[in-house]
Amino acid sequence: MKSFDLLFEKAKKGEQRKLIIAAAEDDNVLLSVKDAVQNGIIEPIFVGNKHKIEQLAEEIEFDYKPFELIDETNPTKSAVIAVNEVRKGNAQILMKGYVQTADFLRAILNKEAGLRSSELLSHIGLFEVPAYHKLIAITDAAQNIAPDLNEKITIIKNAINVFHRLGYDKPKVALLGAVETVNPKMSATMDAAVITMMNKRGQIKGCVIDGPLAFDNAISLESAQHKGIISEVAGDADLLVTPDIEAGNVLYKSFTFFGGGTVAAVVLGATVPIVLTSRSDSDRSKLSSIALAACFQ
Repeated sequence: MKSFDLLFEKAKKGEQRKLIIAAAEDDNVLLSVKDAVQNGIIEPIFVGNKHKIEQLAEEIEFDYKPFELIDETNPTKSAVIAVNEVRKGNAQILMKGYVQTADFLRAILNKEAGLRSSELLSHIGLFEVPAYHKLIAITDAAQNIAPDLNEKITIIKNAINVFHRLGYDKPKVALLGAVETVNPKMSATMDAAVITMMNKRGQIKGCVIDGPLAFDNAISLESAQHKGIISEVAGDADLLVTPDIEAGNVLYKSFTFFGGGTVAAVVLGATVPIVLTSRSDSDRSKLSSIALAACFQ
């Protein structure tokens, strides 16, 4: 997949997905939902302060009236209601609105009434970057601070599931480190070596994994060849797995602000994809995030 145009095409195919917004009284979120509706990607359900939603919708010229609106003035309760609607099967995508992230995640992770389906939640950002020959993803740049070996394996499995839903048979996964050699003093390289061997022995399926790989080797075939690296992944990675949130966050924002990239981002590990857009995201990024979530069919 070389551009988000193909992502939009895939999102529009099949049955239209219902997206429910927790605390929908957010102009930024409503704009992205309006855009997604106009592109025929989703059908929204609004949960939140009805009066504020009406005001904001009027300001952005969004005709919300054909769609369901559940009135709730408390943002935290809106998150609980939205999660419950998903549990009942009334929506297939969950989106964060004007509610604190901690309260939003608390509703999702509730042991009795939440939506967790994996061992942990993780974040993936799928990028359209002018300098790269195809779409490329980063995980985890926003959810897990310092994942251990087992958590990294779960993060990878969560991300691989996304690629399979997008039609990839065996996505190429690069485990990033500061160097491409195994160094006992650098835990990221040790974890990468273990995960790579697990993949080779069939313990992690549905992908091709290699690492550790320095960033240049993962995305530049010329760089990999210069260093004598023989790898199916090097220079052609679909997914970059960062060793911790600091590396992930820096790389993620570098792609956006220096690389001119557009990102589609979702949180994984729940029974449905979760969309959390940022006010700094471009309009195309917001639409792309919803489109990516809509591809989970």
